[in-house]
Amino acid sequence: MNVEFINPFLSSLMNVLETMAMTKLEPGKPSLKKEEISKGDVSGIIGMAGPQTKGSLSVTFEESLALSIMEKMLGERPDSINEEVTDMVGEITNMVTGGAKNILGDKGYDFNMATPTVVSGKDHTISHQCESSTLIIPFTSESGKAYIEVSFDVLAK
Repeated sequence: MNVEFINPFLSSLMNVLETMAMTKLEPGKPSLKKEEISKGDVSGIIGMAGPQTKGSLSVTFEESLALSIMEKMLGERPDSINEEVTDMVGEITNMVTGGAKNILGDKGYDFNMATPTVVSGKDHTISHQCESSTLIIPFTSESGKAYIEVSFDVLAK
C-alpha cells in the first residue's frame, strides 16, 4: 500500500482531533489486519471511489476516548456510547476523509466520498470491500486508543 496515499489520512485524523477536541494522538506501528473484528467500541466507516482508486477507511475509538472527545467538543460527557456519540464519530470520519481528500487532490488523486456509516458495540465487525489487504494503524492518547484502517485498490495515477 502506498505511503503517499495513507499518510494524509493519518495526519488528517491527528489534526482533526487536536483542533476540534484538544486531543493529541501518538501514532503507533502499522500492521496488516487479518480479521474483521474491530479493536475499539465505535467505528466510522466511509467508502471512496474515483478514477485512480477505490476503497474504504474506518476510524475506530475505544469508548473512553470517544466519551472524552465528546466532552471536549460539546462540554458534556455521556455515560456510554449513545446516538450523539455515534453522530460525532460519523462527523469525525467525514472530516478526516475530507482533509485527506484535499491533501491527495494536490497530489493528483481524485475521489468521491460516500456518507459515513457508524457501527458500535463490543467486537463489532468492519468489512472493507477491497481486493487489497487492510492496513491498521493504532494511536494512543491519554484518554484511550484509536485506530485507522485503510484498504484501497489503487487503479492508476
